Amino acid sequence: MTNKTKLILMSCCAPCSAGAIQQLVDGEIPGIDEFIVMFFNPNIYPETEYQKRLSEQIKYCEKLGVKYVVGDYDHDDWLRAIRGLENEPERGLRCSKCFAYRFCFAREYAKKHGFNAIASVFGVSRFKSQSQVDKSAESVCGDIKYLPIKWDENLRVSINRESDFYRQNYCGCEFSMRK
Repeated sequence: MTNKTKLILMSCCAPCSAGAIQQLVDGEIPGIDEFIVMFFNPNIYPETEYQKRLSEQIKYCEKLGVKYVVGDYDHDDWLRAIRGLENEPERGLRCSKCFAYRFCFAREYAKKHGFNAIASVFGVSRFKSQSQVDKSAESVCGDIKYLPIKWDENLRVSINRESDFYRQNYCGCEFSMRK
């Protein structure tokens, strides 16, 4: 059994993940021996929006030479998972269920591929609550350790200012598009 930390970093988009990825590349997060970026976001709507965000994520990972994995885009399955919560406000129960759904996918991937830790950038967005993300992850990660890393916000902002990332104006799902 290994004591090395092999991390899955869950990402929703390049603008949110850029600083975290750079910190991991630079070795600024102690104890992380290996990491991969996971883009699993079947919540994003419409699919054209999903493709834009995915493309930006891949472009950034490849620029830095970072390994990444992309989960299947099955928006219908995601809709089944959050059924009944469509009218919840942002940061409500729908978001908790959405995070848990995505963390469950990461947990299963981790078990199959030898990773032993998960972190995310889901809470860095102004649209989300970090404590809500953390609670969702902790409720489903089980024997895969969840690391509630506090990412360097100044680095993220700096990278974003210097980048030409595609930026969206809503979290991702069709229900977050409401005014």
